[in-house]
Amino acid sequence: MDHTWAGIPEAASEVAPRLSVGGLFVEALARRDFATLACCLDTSVRLRALLPRGPFELAGRDEVAGWFRSLFGGPDSVALADGTVGEVGPRLYMRWRVVLTACGPSGPPRLVEQHVFAACGEQISAMDLLCSGFVTQPHIVSP
Repeated sequence: MDHTWAGIPEAASEVAPRLSVGGLFVEALARRDFATLACCLDTSVRLRALLPRGPFELAGRDEVAGWFRSLFGGPDSVALADGTVGEVGPRLYMRWRVVLTACGPSGPPRLVEQHVFAACGEQISAMDLLCSGFVTQPHIVSP
């Protein structure tokens, strides 16, 4: 009896690269390894993002990796509180929650959560990102 359903064996071979690059992207973000993060992106990647201050777009590997560096590459310590990589149909889904703690006594930790749907083959070619913004609350406990 044939247990295939709607071409699953063919689709399964496409899933592993998407999930692998998604996992590598989230891990690189958590380590603040922006060179590896950039390698996950196609040279002409497009990022569309919705932030609390409004929408914006970027294009190009250096610009997109640079934007992530501007958010997470500063002097604060960064801890990945939670992360998910999966797929929704043909789209890669990534989600992460990050806690940033200021070095020294300069304030309470800040929390940010981002959700991304991406077009992806061996590299990410397009990203649609929704960001919570940085939430400062004294009761956030760093992981």
